[in-house]
Amino acid sequence: MQCPCSILVFSGKRKSGKDFVADVLVKRFGVEICQILRLSGPLKKQYAEEHGLDYKELLNASTYKENYRAKMIKWGEEKRNSEPYFFCDKTVADADINLPLWIISDARRITDVQYFKEKYQDVVKFVRITATDSVREQRGFVFTPGVDDAESECGLDIGVTWDFIINNDNNNAIFESDLSQIIDYVNGVLPR
Repeated sequence: MQCPCSILVFSGKRKSGKDFVADVLVKRFGVEICQILRLSGPLKKQYAEEHGLDYKELLNASTYKENYRAKMIKWGEEKRNSEPYFFCDKTVADADINLPLWIISDARRITDVQYFKEKYQDVVKFVRITATDSVREQRGFVFTPGVDDAESECGLDIGVTWDFIINNDNNNAIFESDLSQIIDYVNGVLPR
């Protein structure tokens, strides 16, 4: 199996800025080097197909998605219980194997971490994106029972050794310092 030079697997709470950090890295490295892969993409697509919903609206940070989030989480958990790597396999199957850097922007469960450790152990690094609750609230976070206390939000709070931690609390100096560690690492493994 051909694989990229590096895979960065991101985790973090809702509104911590996982997509923001992924987008920053794509801008810094370029789309000819890296791609963002979302484990939630195949989940949302399958859920939309099975429930007659608008897939594109489920991809956005919208009220539409929030209206279905709890049910989608429950459905996804049931799917994972029967096939733990189902959504990881679907995501990787859609990846461009010719790009040397993959950014998985939304790992949420220990099975997500296990999948990438098992299949890509030589090239994977795990990245935790953090932000305080007050900063997350400024970005629109509101604690939702059944969502924010579920495995999809808390499953990676313990038990994972993070290779990198990005503090995304609106302090640009700290953010850039944390980000530079990832950039230096990636530059060290990309082909010249």
